Amino acid sequence: MSSSGAPSHKALSKIACKRLQKELVEWQMNPPTGFKHKVTDNLQRWIIEVIGAPGTLYANETYQLQVDFPEHYPMESPQVIFLLPAPLHPHIYSNGHICLDILYDSWSPAMTVSSICISILSMLSSSTEKQRPTDNDRYVQNCKNGRSPKETRWWFHDDKV
Repeated sequence: MSSSGAPSHKALSKIACKRLQKELVEWQMNPPTGFKHKVTDNLQRWIIEVIGAPGTLYANETYQLQVDFPEHYPMESPQVIFLLPAPLHPHIYSNGHICLDILYDSWSPAMTVSSICISILSMLSSSTEKQRPTDNDRYVQNCKNGRSPKETRWWFHDDKV
């Protein structure tokens, strides 16, 4: 397990490979506004640059997302975290873990990397204050041994930010 909390991966299934190759081609032809995919030869881990939307608390700030795809993507959601430093946000922990329902309980195989990115940018853009979640210290302490955010039982209760 890496220090970023990424799960150890089995090789991608043929379905996952085909799907990710298709998404990558679509991304290259029509990338979502505010995002840049850092090209590597690793189809199973994408690094994506996030640029804060104009007129928001995060305007022109740049962050990086790490997206790790499981063997059975898209039937199983990818693990998505912010690389450090993570943005200050009420739903983003200082270790980069993101509390966003579509990454866990509300995942659908119809979702794509682009739709995940747009949801994350929307979450950032709607924030009215830069702060960590109230339980940040306790949560991060409990994740010390590289625990994946997908192992967390999230409580989705605040859709205002």
